[in-house]
Amino acid sequence: MSDETPDSTVENTPGQGRTPEPERIEPAAPEEFGLVQVWWGDGKGKTTATLGMGLRAAGHGYRVHMLQFMKGGASSVDAVRGEYNAIAALPGISYENLGHYGWHGMADGSDEEDHEAQAQAGLERAHELLEAAAEADLGAPIDLDAPPEEGVHMLILDEVLYAADRDLLSEDDVHGLIDAKPDDLELVLSGSHAEPAYLEDRADLVTNVRKVKHPIDDGQRARRGTEF
Repeated sequence: MSDETPDSTVENTPGQGRTPEPERIEPAAPEEFGLVQVWWGDGKGKTTATLGMGLRAAGHGYRVHMLQFMKGGASSVDAVRGEYNAIAALPGISYENLGHYGWHGMADGSDEEDHEAQAQAGLERAHELLEAAAEADLGAPIDLDAPPEEGVHMLILDEVLYAADRDLLSEDDVHGLIDAKPDDLELVLSGSHAEPAYLEDRADLVTNVRKVKHPIDDGQRARRGTEF
């Protein structure tokens, strides 16, 4: 079988059945971005899934940025996480974190007013990033090392739904983020153990990450390389 005449049994598979080879990452522009994604649920893996998707997009040369709400962590989590180190080493993907120590409503000694202030700061920053994306030409490649203020093709707002779930942001605040999204930006919203029914008519993709079993229920603490 030659490359020019693929077997009919594989012609509809990705790469027509050929083993994919890694290519050098060069700035590129997506042709079909522009959807709103929602990732919620009581299972482990929402941030992991959105990071994986961001990694995939960056691998195609698209500019990706992740803004984290409420991700301050706890005593079981190191100050430096594996995903931050990995992002710093990769082209085209960046992050920033506006959380602080502790989790809202968990009686862990952290200041509840600080949580609210950080959530509001995250909301303002998200609008800044959305405005920058609206001013950029998202139909064109963006320099892989460009700051997110010059526009991104994919914006991940990690734990923004958790902030809304804790009433640190309102449902209208989240709707406002979607309303501010430029047409060609892929907007990814994650967080919340409670179903964000207020987004079902506003999102194009809604995924429930459901817990079946988790070692934390048996006292297992967060582990380096899996949870942080």
